[in-house]
Amino acid sequence: MPGGAAPHQSERGDSPFRFHPPEGAAGIRGRGAGFNPDQRFAALSLEYDAGEAPEKVATKFFKDHSSTIISKHSSPDLPFEASLNPYRGCEHGCAYCYARPTHEYLGFSAGVDFESRIMVKEDAPALLRTELCKPSYKPVTLSLSGVTDPYQPIEKKLRITRGCLEVLAEARHPVWLITKNHLITRDVDLLAELARHHAVGVYISLTSLNADLASKLEPRASSPKMRLQAIRTLREAGVPVGVSTAPIIPGLNDSEIPALIEAAKEAGALYAGYTVVRLPFAVKDVFRTWLDQHFPGMRDKILSRIEDTQGKTLSNGDFYKRLKGTGVWSQQIEQIYRVSLKRADMVHKRPEVNAGAFRRPRDPGGQMELF
Repeated sequence: MPGGAAPHQSERGDSPFRFHPPEGAAGIRGRGAGFNPDQRFAALSLEYDAGEAPEKVATKFFKDHSSTIISKHSSPDLPFEASLNPYRGCEHGCAYCYARPTHEYLGFSAGVDFESRIMVKEDAPALLRTELCKPSYKPVTLSLSGVTDPYQPIEKKLRITRGCLEVLAEARHPVWLITKNHLITRDVDLLAELARHHAVGVYISLTSLNADLASKLEPRASSPKMRLQAIRTLREAGVPVGVSTAPIIPGLNDSEIPALIEAAKEAGALYAGYTVVRLPFAVKDVFRTWLDQHFPGMRDKILSRIEDTQGKTLSNGDFYKRLKGTGVWSQQIEQIYRVSLKRADMVHKRPEVNAGAFRRPRDPGGQMELF
C-alpha cells in the first residue's frame, strides 16, 4: 500500500500503525518490536513498500478512565492474589513481553503500539484510597504491577506509582513490586516505611549482564549496572529485595544464570526467582522478527529450544507448566539455577509480607474532613 494511505483509526482519534515491514527491514529505532503485527480484533492493516515504513515512532499517552484499580485473579500458579497496574502498555519495549497481547483489547497492536501507545491511570491513587477505605475491604497481597512495569520512563514525570505507594504506606498494606528500572530508588522512603511493618518486598528484574544484549532486548529499561545499583540502594535502606532473572531464554541468556545470581548476591539481593520465556499470540511474531534483526543465525535454534520447554509449542497455557516450562531444557535450567543459588548462599523462596499492621487510610470523603 502506498505511504499516503491512512492507517486504521482508533476510537481515541490516534492512528496506531498496523504494518508489516518489508523483507530485510532494520526495524524501528529505539523499539523492541520491529513492527506491528495484525491484532486479533482488527480487520484493517497496513503494508508498507520498501523504504516507506517509519524509522521512528513517538510515544503517545492516553488517559485511562478505569473506575476500579485492584484486579483479582484466579491463577493458582501466581504468588499474589491481586494486582495494581498504574499503566497499560509499557515503554520499556521488551521484545519477549507476555503482556503485549493485552493491548489488543484496547484496539491497539501487540507490537510497536504496546510500547508507544501508553494508557495512564491518573486517578489510580484516588481509586486505591477509595477502595481501601471501604468497610468491606479486606487486605490481600498486591502485585505492583501484575502486567506492565510500574516504573517505566513516564513515571518519572507522572508519579502515579508513587501516589499509589503513598496510599499503601499510609495503610501499611502488603505489596510486592517488580521492575527493571532504577527509578524505583526514588521511592525508597515509602518502601522503607512499608518494610518496617513487613508489608513490602521487591524484585529487580535482571535478564543479562551484557549491556549490549540488554539494550536490544529491553531497549528503554535501565542498564544492568543501574539495576544492580538499585538492589544495593534498596538493601541499604532495609527493604527486602531480590532478583528476578526472568525470562530465561534458552539459547540466548541461559548461560548467564550463574553470573546473574552471583552479581545480584554481591549487590545485596536476598532471594531470587525465574521464569522460562513463553510467546503467546502475537508475541511469537514480535520475538521472531526481533531475532531476525539481531540474531538471525540463532533464530531457529532459540525458537526450537523454546518449543521444547513449552511442550512443542511457543506458549504452554497450562498452569504451573507455563512459568517454568517442561522437558529436558527446562530441567537443565532448573538444575543450573538451584546450583547457582546454593553457591551464592541465596534462597529461592521470597520472604512473607503480611497485613498484620494494616489500617484504613484517611478517607477524603469522611466526616472528619469537615474539621
